[in-house]
Amino acid sequence: MHWLQSLDVELFRFVNSNLANPVCDALMPLISGNSVSFPFFYAAAVFVAISLLFKSPARACLFLLMLAAALAVSDGLVSNTIKHAVARPRPFAVLSDVHCLVGKGGSGSMPSSHAANWFAAAMVAFLYYRRSAWLMLPAALLVAFSRVYNGVHYPSDVLAGALLGAGSAGATLWLLQWMWVRVGRRWFPLWWERLPSLLTPPKPLEAEEGGAEGPPPQSLPRTRGIAPSGFRAPHTTMDAHWLRLGYLCVALLLVARWAYIASGTIQLAEDEAYQWVWSKHLALSYYSKPPLIAYTQFLGTTLWGDNAFGVRFFSPLITAVMSLVLLRFFAREVNARAGFFLVSIVTAAPLLAVGAVLMTVDPLSVLFWTAAMLAGWRAIQESATTKDWLRVGLWMGLGFLSKYTELVQWVSWALVFILWAPARKQLRRPGPYLALLLNLLLALPVLLWNYQHQWVTVAHVAEDADAGKGWHLTLRYVLDFLGAEAGLLNPIFFIAMLWAAIALWRRGRQNPRLVYFFGMGAPVFVMYFLHSFHARVLPNWIAPSVLPLFCLMVVYWDTRFRLGVKAVKRWLVAGLVLGSVMVFFFHNTNLYAKVTGHYLPVKLDPLHRVRDWDTTARVVDQARQQLLAEGKPVFIITDHYGMAGQISFYLPEARTNVQTNPLVYCRSTAYPENQFYFLPGYSDRKGQNAIYVLELNRDNPTPVPPPDRLLTEFESVTSLGVTNVLYHGQYLLRPLQLYACRGLK
Repeated sequence: MHWLQSLDVELFRFVNSNLANPVCDALMPLISGNSVSFPFFYAAAVFVAISLLFKSPARACLFLLMLAAALAVSDGLVSNTIKHAVARPRPFAVLSDVHCLVGKGGSGSMPSSHAANWFAAAMVAFLYYRRSAWLMLPAALLVAFSRVYNGVHYPSDVLAGALLGAGSAGATLWLLQWMWVRVGRRWFPLWWERLPSLLTPPKPLEAEEGGAEGPPPQSLPRTRGIAPSGFRAPHTTMDAHWLRLGYLCVALLLVARWAYIASGTIQLAEDEAYQWVWSKHLALSYYSKPPLIAYTQFLGTTLWGDNAFGVRFFSPLITAVMSLVLLRFFAREVNARAGFFLVSIVTAAPLLAVGAVLMTVDPLSVLFWTAAMLAGWRAIQESATTKDWLRVGLWMGLGFLSKYTELVQWVSWALVFILWAPARKQLRRPGPYLALLLNLLLALPVLLWNYQHQWVTVAHVAEDADAGKGWHLTLRYVLDFLGAEAGLLNPIFFIAMLWAAIALWRRGRQNPRLVYFFGMGAPVFVMYFLHSFHARVLPNWIAPSVLPLFCLMVVYWDTRFRLGVKAVKRWLVAGLVLGSVMVFFFHNTNLYAKVTGHYLPVKLDPLHRVRDWDTTARVVDQARQQLLAEGKPVFIITDHYGMAGQISFYLPEARTNVQTNPLVYCRSTAYPENQFYFLPGYSDRKGQNAIYVLELNRDNPTPVPPPDRLLTEFESVTSLGVTNVLYHGQYLLRPLQLYACRGLK
């Protein structure tokens, strides 16, 4: 092994130093993929992909899907796993006089991800386009060589990367082909009959044997581009295929979201951490929200522990349940193809994708609103029974225990009864009134808690709605509202949704499904749209209205498609592609750095609110440890409930004591401002010291004095200055003003 390591180093020295010359010094960083060459590379890749799609859509689609799968396995699974396991230092970290021409990455050296990815791509390209080897293989070899020449990898790193990349790509395609032969033939026989092999698309393409691309490779399990002779698909329908495909996609998305949460790519949002604190103090209700979010997080952390996966475990599960319910409803009431594309559209809407990961009140609210809506469709039919209306009341009651916006669903019901005359027959039956009664019974915990606490939630909600302020008309917030919703709901789907709602009034009021979905979604959207003429509206406030309006959109455009409007398909594909790219990027904005070589500025990064909270907690704890040296116990006080929740979660000592002996508190106030007012305070810590932390304005991080109440609570309050939490080591993320508070009176 020592001899091999010596040989590896000598080969590295030969390539990195002995072969160095001005031409290669300028060329190799570009080949290796620095910030200058990245934009050109991705532009060229997009151009090639579009060209292949125009030339041969079936083969190109299969090639691009298989390429994505192979790169995901090669880079995300194989390379990164081995890098962390081996943890081999980069050459520039251990050798002297290394000729380093590109950025010094912090990841391990073995294997080279660049080499692995390029050889994986070369393998997939060769399997679909045989002549691509003349371009892809030299390109992969050149990239591998550049990694050594640039001083960031040993020769053995790129050799291992090349073998792992090509091998993992071949194994991935072999496994997918094996699954398609075994599973596709049974679950999707009609589609399998048309495409029995993922490696040889059906005619008409190139010649079956000896054509432009040559014969298909023999190393992987395959069938020819036509179904085997004698094969007869079992009796089935195309709707059954779309339904099964929907089931499969929902299951894969559920697993992928759980894996994403477990990966630690993002940390908790402030509301998640704040409500996690609630889950350690279960109650009938809470200052700003109903109680169901606390009980959901309590159950998740009981199952999986006090970690981000436990906090967020139910969010992907809730999304999967909603997707299945909508899929089955559409398969029964419209058609399974429309249900599948509704699920796809929901997946490609960034706002709903965020709700599928973060565990706040919105996933619960949307779940029960949707459940009540789908149960309500059955309840307004002629054959409806009282049980159908009791289900509506149950789901609406649970929705109220999730978020107070659910009260607006009664306005939705009123609108449905107004717009659709046959539904008004139900008002002569006891069902709607029993549903209302059940809804009120389920609201009793919230009402009782508020009665015990002087109706503090009513005052808080009124304050959030700016109810006490005079009405003044402004377009500033309207444009912000429409722009944010268009971006977060996917611009194409946002326009299509509004178009469908407008078309309803022009030609579709005789379609009961369109009227019903409009009634279930429009009131919330219109309410907040009108409110935006007065005050700022946060994008997630309309969340309960999104799925009903998307259902309206899908029903309308599915009808138009079946009437022969071909543009529907083109816009659907464009929306799904655009939305998928947006959602993929939103899940990990660090990908921007891989494309451009630079991280997004904080203001432009939608994930900056869920980053570096562990670093923030460590910064505060370092100040606490220094104050502990004086010999007295030290606790932490924050200026904001979100900061209190984050430090409580990400400081290990605080996380284990959050219930019985809190280490972190929100500053005391004379009247309720958040839930910490009703939790145990720090008044019983007489004589102890504290660290007071507040987050300054990032754009103007000027130190501010501590609040007067804090000065009266302690014998002395001393500024410790401003400590900056940096984003990726270069951008200012959180300027923290720290104070040492001594001697609680």
